[in-house]
Order: sequence, then C-alpha cells, then structure tokens
Amino acid sequence: MPDPAAPADPEARPASSSAELPVMDHPYVPPSPSGPQALMRPLGPADPLRWLARGARDLAASPGIALFYGACLWTMALVLGLVFRNRPEYTLSIASGCLLVGPFLAMGLYEVSRRRELGLRPELGASLTCWDAHLRSMAMLVLVLIVLELLWGRASLVVFAVFFNTGMPSTTGVLQAVFNPQNWEFVAVYLGVGALFAALVYATTVVSIPMVLDRDTDAVSAAITSLRVVFANPGVMLLWGLVISALVVLALLPWGLGLWLVGPWLGHASWHAYRGAVEWREAPPAAPEAAA
Repeated sequence: MPDPAAPADPEARPASSSAELPVMDHPYVPPSPSGPQALMRPLGPADPLRWLARGARDLAASPGIALFYGACLWTMALVLGLVFRNRPEYTLSIASGCLLVGPFLAMGLYEVSRRRELGLRPELGASLTCWDAHLRSMAMLVLVLIVLELLWGRASLVVFAVFFNTGMPSTTGVLQAVFNPQNWEFVAVYLGVGALFAALVYATTVVSIPMVLDRDTDAVSAAITSLRVVFANPGVMLLWGLVISALVVLALLPWGLGLWLVGPWLGHASWHAYRGAVEWREAPPAAPEAAA
C-alpha cells in the first residue's frame, strides 16, 4: 500500500475519465477549391481608355442594337427628369423602377460584347433574353440595389431634416438649397452622403453583373469579386468611375440625347472592364490523401 506521505512522482500524469485525443501524424491540409479561381489582374491608368476603345468597336459593329438600348436608357432618364420636375415626391419610386430595369438592359449590352468576343453574331433577341438563365442571381442583385437606393433616400431625408425644419421642400426648394452659397454645410453633408452610397453601389456592381452573365455565378460571389476588384486596384477603378460619371453628365446635356450613344458605349466598355480586371484560372487538382 503506497505511503500517503511520500512525495508525488513528477513523471506521473493525472488520471482522466475520457480517452486521450489521438496524435495527428500529418498536419491538416485544407482541400483545394473545386471551381475556377477569380484572380485580380493588375491595372494601369491607360486601361480605362482601352475599355472605351473596345466598347466603341462593339458599338460600331452593332449600331442597330446600340440604338435600341440607347433609346431605352434615354426614355428612362426622360421619365425620371419629368417626374422630378413635376411630382418630386414620386421620384424615389420611379428611381426604384429604373433600378429594376437598368441591370437587365446592361446585361443585354454585355451579351452583345460577349458574343462578339466568342466570334458569334450579336442578335437583339438573344440580348433581350440572356438574363433568363440567370434570373435568380439577377433578382438578388437588383434587390440589393433597391435596398441601397432606399437607404440612400432615407439618409437624404435625414440630412434635410437636420438642416431644415420646414418639411420636405419642392423641386425648386431643393435646387435653391443646393445652389445657395450660404448652405455650404448642407451641400457638403448632402454630397458626402450621396458620394458614400454611390461608391458602395459602384463597388458592388462594377463587375458583378457581367460576371453573372459570364460565369453563371451567384449574386453574393459576384458582389464579393466586384469589391475585390475595387480594393485590388483602387486608383484605376476610381478613375474608371470618374470617367463613367463625366460621360453620363455630358450625355444628359441637352435633354439627355447623348444617352443614345453614351449609354450603349459605356455598357460595352463595362464588359471589357470586367474582362480586363478579372482572370479565371482552373483550380489545381486535389492532392492525394497522405498515408496514415
């Protein structure tokens, strides 16, 4: 019988009621991805000009299709402007409707560029129905855009409520408030909030819709890849966003007639922006399981 006064054996281990965990002979190696990997290509300041040049070639190759989509975009802008001038309280609703239709029109232009890249003949019918096979992903992207647009509108109302206590102003009141030099603090905050939401929408969608068309991926993966593109090349993507904004502003003068040309041109160029910014590489085969 052991002596209770004897010192404890330093080599002895405490007894445990549970079995000891097995010791792993080999470190854990996670499995390789099963699908193609999206790699971010490094971009330079001249790339937006290349995208515009390739978009112009697509537009010149299919002028009839470009005019159709240009007319659709011009009509949307005209309706939105008329509602803003006459019934500003309905502007947010009309803008939501444009967000429902706009991505599908853009995908039609992407389809024209995609078919030309594959050596296929572009067709108006094919461009109008190309979204049919990607309806679930497109619906999710459109839902995200609508939510962001509603949040943007709500934030704008909060800015008005903070700086003015006279209720929601009319169209004339909004323009007077924006262009009044005495309201520079309001203008700075209003433009800052707008720029924040615009940057978020741009970063989420800059390559997501063409990626859905090209790879038939889900909306979440497409949006994440779009954000990765922006974070990988922030300077170039900021330049590309400024180029798009400048061309759209110029196209809106006068009466938005420039959208007949600029709208399809930017749609084709956006496809080439996606193709220039994202490279697809097949995943390597899975490594054989190590012997125990």
